[in-house]
Amino acid sequence: MTDAPAHENPGLRCLVTGASGYIGGRLVPELLAAGHHVRCLARTPAKLRDHPWAGQVEIVRGDVTDAETLAPALRDIDVAYYLVHALGGGRDFERTDREAARTFAEQARAAGVRRIVYLGGLTPRGVPERALSPHLRSRAEVGRILLKSGIPTTVLRAAVVIGSGSASFEMLRYLTERLPVMVTPSWVRTRLQPIAVRDVLRYLVGSARMPEDVSRTFDIGGPDVLTYFDMMRRYASVAGLPRRLILPVPVLTPRLSSQWIGLVTPVPRSIARPLAESLRHEVVCDEHDIATWVPDPPGTPIPFDRALSLALKRVRDAQVATRWSSASVPGAPSDPLPTDPDWAGGSLYVDERELSVDASPQALWRVVEGIGGENGWYSFPLAWAVRGWFDRLIGGVGLRRGRRDAARLRVGDSLDFWRVEEIERGRLLRLRAEMRLPGLAWLEMYAERDESGRTRYRQRALFHPRGLAGHAYWWSVSPFHAVVFGGMARNIALTAEASEGSGRADGEPPTAPLDHTPSGAEADHGR
Repeated sequence: MTDAPAHENPGLRCLVTGASGYIGGRLVPELLAAGHHVRCLARTPAKLRDHPWAGQVEIVRGDVTDAETLAPALRDIDVAYYLVHALGGGRDFERTDREAARTFAEQARAAGVRRIVYLGGLTPRGVPERALSPHLRSRAEVGRILLKSGIPTTVLRAAVVIGSGSASFEMLRYLTERLPVMVTPSWVRTRLQPIAVRDVLRYLVGSARMPEDVSRTFDIGGPDVLTYFDMMRRYASVAGLPRRLILPVPVLTPRLSSQWIGLVTPVPRSIARPLAESLRHEVVCDEHDIATWVPDPPGTPIPFDRALSLALKRVRDAQVATRWSSASVPGAPSDPLPTDPDWAGGSLYVDERELSVDASPQALWRVVEGIGGENGWYSFPLAWAVRGWFDRLIGGVGLRRGRRDAARLRVGDSLDFWRVEEIERGRLLRLRAEMRLPGLAWLEMYAERDESGRTRYRQRALFHPRGLAGHAYWWSVSPFHAVVFGGMARNIALTAEASEGSGRADGEPPTAPLDHTPSGAEADHGR
């Protein structure tokens, strides 16, 4: 995107909330390319530090629910982008969304912000709000709160967003690729108006310069109105798959649909359910007034098939900038790692392994940074797969989120049922568990040299139990640690030695030893 010369159209000062999420993480570089100055609000600033644009923005610590942190974050801001919501955030998510929006609106008005831009959900025509899904109803309420803030506000309402890594795209992709014959919910016959993520970003950036007297909602969508049935058929065609046989049945409720989606795709039930519920009603744009203020260049909005092609190319080229899982899972632990042996938080169980490696630290680090996803976890694949299946069964994220990039990680990346909490490039990878556990868990992997100068691999699994259930959990699984964690350490060392011997190039992901190839639950998550 290009902007006018600086002397004619100087850059605006923009605050982006939700910059660690799917849309926010892609919006930031677009705003920078348009000549704007960007400040990002993040509860954990470290999660943004490895993004390519991190050095070009100001990152401040804060939370949209905390007025004290919002006030300085909004100071001197022209345009504030509100891109946060409590999807899957528990029973009180509607109240959380409502209070966060009110706090944000009040603080934005007090700071003299000139415009708020919000991305919400497209609501069906003629359906009473009480009949909407709770999540769609909450999005609509947040839009109304921001429009009543006294600040000119742009509320963009989109249905299904198609882009590499989006939850909607991943759901469509995996359902179509994995099921040549499928029995589907009746909502596959519902008409939708999908939109390419590139168009969403273009409208978000363009909304920053709307006139002060424009404060309203805008429906945004692509040029195609399709049923989900049509979308799956067209995905199969674009992806070069055989024609799919799709058999809709009326008995699958949103709850059953979310279980079905969770079984077949990497999207967990907590996110699949609101997606499924939003598909019950027809969501088609009533107007395209946005083009009056953000004109559509030739070839836009992008047609559905073209949006699929662009997304698939990004996936196949491993150039996915952000994914639906980029944002933290609601309810995931946020406590600091208890690295101090005298940590006052209570009991701390540790499983520690250490091995000498006949390879350079660089070769060892490539294996460490390449762990997970298609490379698996280097030990007892069935045990990892069963733990992932069990996690999905009880509503967790499971093991199938895979990796954003096949070779490189950054702080905040999701990695199967872990999240990258810390990286010291070439030395340390620390992962925080996001599976359902009666406590907090971390996994640390080090590539370093010992006192004699030899390469050493060091691995620590840490668990802070919650209550009696936490202690019982640790002791019930500890007999398997020698196989799981011991085998993992040995095979990481062997893979590093083998990759050094084969002269593998930097940046090329390692492969696990043949006798430790990940099981289907790990290996079938393509990027």
